[in-house]
Amino acid sequence: MNQEIFTINNLWMMVATILVFIMHLGFASLEAGLTRAKNTVNILFKNTIIPAIGLLTYAFIGFNLMYPGDDFIGSFFGFGGIGISLPEGGNTFAYNEGYTFFTDFIFQAMFAATAATIVSGAVAERIKLGPFIFFSILYVGIIYPIVGMWKWGGGFLDTLATPFYDFAGSTIVHSVGGWGALVGAYLLGPRIGKYTEKGMSAIPGHNIPMATIGVFLLWFGWFGFNGGSVLTADPGTVSLVFVTTAIAGASGAFGALLASYLKFKSYDITMVLNGILAGLVGITAGADLMSVGESAIIGFIGGTLVVFAVVFFDKIKVDDPVGAISVHLVGGIWGTLAVGIFGDLASMSQLWSQFIGIAAVGAFCFATSWVLFFSMKRTIGIRVDEKEETEGLDINEHSMRAYPDFATKD
Repeated sequence: MNQEIFTINNLWMMVATILVFIMHLGFASLEAGLTRAKNTVNILFKNTIIPAIGLLTYAFIGFNLMYPGDDFIGSFFGFGGIGISLPEGGNTFAYNEGYTFFTDFIFQAMFAATAATIVSGAVAERIKLGPFIFFSILYVGIIYPIVGMWKWGGGFLDTLATPFYDFAGSTIVHSVGGWGALVGAYLLGPRIGKYTEKGMSAIPGHNIPMATIGVFLLWFGWFGFNGGSVLTADPGTVSLVFVTTAIAGASGAFGALLASYLKFKSYDITMVLNGILAGLVGITAGADLMSVGESAIIGFIGGTLVVFAVVFFDKIKVDDPVGAISVHLVGGIWGTLAVGIFGDLASMSQLWSQFIGIAAVGAFCFATSWVLFFSMKRTIGIRVDEKEETEGLDINEHSMRAYPDFATKD
């Protein structure tokens, strides 16, 4: 291979890695903005420790679990050893035509932490910090890499008669986080005052400007999330993915705008923000397969679905302060199915394979999340007590406030 082309490919992958890293700031800002001021430090702490957990666990076990090479045991669980070490030719195009070994590792490591970040928003304002960190270590270090191996590491989903397709992770990243979020929110129970005998009582976030900044940071980072998943700097594919990603996010905003206005007769900024994210999650599975029109349809449906999903989860009293389950689980399922309905691979056989992938990942992640959360709930407990929740997690778990000069209980 031409050394200059290899260098350009590798450079783009490193730039994409930086963009994905910035998404963690987006998650932190969004979650903090959509929750109450008294829990801001707690939200920021979780979103700071999660990337650290992701990098360390992925370095010591996750990367080799997800990409075991030829030595994996069976098609469900793979393992290529503890830690990462530079293979022969790892920092040249002898390793891969698009990037070096270490570029491969760091790009994939940035994806790894995202699953636990999704869970963080859904369990916000009432989970104990210790159990959440323990869950995140196991979920990011073991559960996510196993699921990733099923497709991206050459596992059984990649060897179906019609291979399951998930370009950048509508299922393998977003739904993985969504299933954990669903289980965590359900077993924790709703926040105090959320659901009463009179019905659902809204608990508004304290900083909508911060939440808006968070969404734009996520949208910005998504160009690296999807664009980097091309795995080269191929100009045709990368530019297509940039366009489909942008169009789906924009269309998701309008889907949520229309659905929320018809439902609530108001222009709800939080629904539009989550509509953008749902559109982005939806296009992630097939961003390299879709036309501009198809990406607009996928994003619009994703943005519409998120509104009704939020209403549905409130009806069944699953309290999700930021709408993470609606965005990442519902949006991820929709985007994965869309690969079999729209784009270059659309067919009944592809749709069936997409369904198999959704079901397999859902069953595994739901079961493992339930075991982790339920076992902690029965032993050390996963929820703070009523006094701590009322006063706020910041002062009780961190002995500080995000806004000490404007301290209130809300």
